[in-house]
Amino acid sequence: MPSPAIFLDRDGTIIVEKNYPSDPDQVALLPGAVDGLKSMARRGFPLVVVSNQSGIGRGYFSVEQADAVQDRVRDLLAREGVEIAGWYRCPHAPGEECACRKPSPGMIQDAARDLDLDPARSFVIGDKWSDVELAAAVGAAGLLVVTGHGYLDAERARDEGVPICRDLLDASGEIDRLLALQDVARSAL
Repeated sequence: MPSPAIFLDRDGTIIVEKNYPSDPDQVALLPGAVDGLKSMARRGFPLVVVSNQSGIGRGYFSVEQADAVQDRVRDLLAREGVEIAGWYRCPHAPGEECACRKPSPGMIQDAARDLDLDPARSFVIGDKWSDVELAAAVGAAGLLVVTGHGYLDAERARDEGVPICRDLLDASGEIDRLLALQDVARSAL
């Protein structure tokens, strides 16, 4: 049976938002990111990164530069004992026809196929409304972190009942709460 997963945005969620990072030296993990990811990983759910990287499509940096930044993020997390099960990115600029640019579900569909995951039993965490919309598109629970650009959508999230989290550590606690509610609902059946 496919397993649930935790799908995570990268820039502004795991690493400090740098607006189109193209140099590995620009990469810094956000406070709370490592502790939050470790806490999430203890559930046994795969952690999967799904990231719009329109800087490639816009010509701001090359695929090789994007790979170098991703490798740096992977290395920093690995040093802290955090394993990411899959890395997915959309290289397209806004307006290009693609099925992968968030909030379109292409990256999660690819990850679900590649890693035998069940998106409808999963969580999507990010700092933009497109991450919340992506969660809805695949039937997952969406959480907004106010790191990165998240504060811009916090009022909308509050109005629509989307959990708002300070950082990934807070998001991990919110996932615990949501899973406990699911357990209660299942036991009531």
